[in-house]
Amino acid sequence: MFKVLVSDPISDLGIQKLYDAEDVEVVKQSGLSEDELVAIIDQFDALLVRSQTKVTEKIMQAGTNLKVIGRAGVGVDNIDLDAATRRGIVVINAPDGNTIATCEHTFAMLMAVARSIPQAYKKTVGGEWDRKFVGVELRNKVLGVVGMGRIGSEVAKRAKAFGMNVLGYDPFLTEERADKLGVKLCTVDEIASQADFITVHTPLTKETRHIISTPQFALMKQGVRIINCARGGIIDEIALVDAIDKGIVAGAAFDVFEQEPPAADHPFLSNPKIIVTPHLGASTIEAQENVAIDVSEEVLHILREQPFKNAVNMPQVPSNVFNKLQPYFNLGEKIGRILGQITIGAVSEIVVNYAGDLVDVDTAPLTRNIVMGVFANKLEGVNIVNAMHLAKTREVNIIVNTSYTTSTFTNLVTVTLRTKKEQKTLAGTLLSSFGQRIVQIDQYPVDFTPEGNIMLISHNDKPGMIGRVGTLLGDNQINIATMQVGRQEIGGSAIMLLTIDKAAGNEVIKILEELPEIVNVREMTV
Repeated sequence: MFKVLVSDPISDLGIQKLYDAEDVEVVKQSGLSEDELVAIIDQFDALLVRSQTKVTEKIMQAGTNLKVIGRAGVGVDNIDLDAATRRGIVVINAPDGNTIATCEHTFAMLMAVARSIPQAYKKTVGGEWDRKFVGVELRNKVLGVVGMGRIGSEVAKRAKAFGMNVLGYDPFLTEERADKLGVKLCTVDEIASQADFITVHTPLTKETRHIISTPQFALMKQGVRIINCARGGIIDEIALVDAIDKGIVAGAAFDVFEQEPPAADHPFLSNPKIIVTPHLGASTIEAQENVAIDVSEEVLHILREQPFKNAVNMPQVPSNVFNKLQPYFNLGEKIGRILGQITIGAVSEIVVNYAGDLVDVDTAPLTRNIVMGVFANKLEGVNIVNAMHLAKTREVNIIVNTSYTTSTFTNLVTVTLRTKKEQKTLAGTLLSSFGQRIVQIDQYPVDFTPEGNIMLISHNDKPGMIGRVGTLLGDNQINIATMQVGRQEIGGSAIMLLTIDKAAGNEVIKILEELPEIVNVREMTV
């Protein structure tokens, strides 16, 4: 008999499958302190929480029988994932359960900002009969959706039903998938310049932070409306207020803030053209039940040693396989991360080639690390458990090849990333004396350690290129730690690989790309 502790308020309907299971006993006891949980957790095989219970390492150490922690929701900030991984406890969440709720809240906000509904309500209940609120119709308007994952795709479907023309941006959105959704594939800047309404549905990452800011607002046509029901920080709040003051943005609707709760003097709270709600995107009866149902099903699968998904920490790997692959896990992830940062366009295919002794073991765990690395800078919450699932849902083809022989190295991991625009190849190995090394970029042999700030410059082989690049970086207070160069033939294509003491940033990269003979500049952080 398995025992499951539910330590936060969770709908009984949502966990009905646990109640119905003959091999499960459910105990509901909320409001427990850390010490109170420590005192009883050793009795339980599973722990179900929402956001109130903080699942600390101390609690897990006491949970000697704990096999799984289920989070009835998406975020797992209240769970010590590293501690769970170290103790072999699977942590699961429910990423799909609130999709429709958040989508519908987005559309509610879109309609509200189109017709100034909250503003009109406030005046009416205040005793003013003001019919001067003139809105806009959605029919034949252009909606730009930045982030075409689960929620963004659902928003696009509903927008099409309202007769809107939909533009979509997503780093993993291919033209074929966009066509299936009835969406025109665009860049963020193209959306900014063409859309009447813009809604964002990306995770908050280094790449998406302030993805809509002053440069994008400058491209927008007068009267655009902005909606954010995703994460605070995707849209630059200060730049948005400035765009409203300038008459570029007619209105905005935000369910999220960069800091939550916002300060009492936050400019959104006093601006009559901005509608705000307190992060209610997932707050529906159905969503709360759905996330509980999803987590309950996963808990049952794990307890019964059946296949499961939605784990957010490392799965167990047989010890013999783990011992062989463990030194390569970090290298594989770094190869993926570098390729994910230097390759332009929606990823359509990842080709992995293993050569040497690695072919004698199951390399699937290593492949997951590589795929995780590719997605790491684009998606929130990607890990070695869900990386392959994320690739499948985004129609990214994964090909794995093996060879017993390598030309130079005992073991070699070669990865090619293909998009509609280009393909990039990276090869890496482990050297006993030097550790992790990247030994190939495309057709060029190289030799560098994958760490820190790295700049890859593609250029035409002409005299003086090294001096021009070095001078420009020096003028911008950027020190070069190491430099490698490579070329195919005199006067042909060439690369310059630099490790630098600090990130160059977009402005410096733009100046570099304006130099004669420079083809492109790609910067990566490992």
